[in-house]
Formats: sequence, C-alpha cells, structure tokens
Amino acid sequence: MNIAEERIDRLHDLAREAASDRDHERAREYVRLARRVAERNRCGLPKAFRRFTCDGCDAYLRPGVNARVRTRAGGRVVVRCDCGATKRYPY
Repeated sequence: MNIAEERIDRLHDLAREAASDRDHERAREYVRLARRVAERNRCGLPKAFRRFTCDGCDAYLRPGVNARVRTRAGGRVVVRCDCGATKRYPY
C-alpha cells in the first residue's frame, strides 16, 4: 500500500466520522480531497468508498439519513442520494 492509498483510507475514515457527527460539509470536503488524491496518483478508490459516496454532490452517504437504499428484483441494490443521483450495483 503506497502513501496515496493510505491517505485515501484515512480520508474515508474521517468522512465517515464527520457524517456520523452530522457535519455533512466537512464530510463532503474529505470526499473531494480523497478523489483528488486518487486522480493525481492514478490509483482507484476502494469499493467501499465508491459505494458510500455520491457522484453528483460528493456527499458521504448514510442510509436512512441522506440516502435511500432499496433492493430490486434481479439482484440489484439501488442507492439514491438526496440530490437525486442514483447508483445501482449487484448484490
């Protein structure tokens, strides 16, 4: 694990803590910073990070707080952010 990946993991933890403390703007800044670090160093974001962040508004998604999570027929999970952005992935 290189320095960029360690920093992304740390920013993911900080975003989770900020979102749980209801400080959504700070969590959004951590998400933006982690994406910038990943872009700059050409490394991908971890799957857990991608699934719990919104591509539209960079919010850290918390089911029941600022995101709706539903399961659909055919083995799909649908996550909808408060901004209206939708993510779908298999389970």
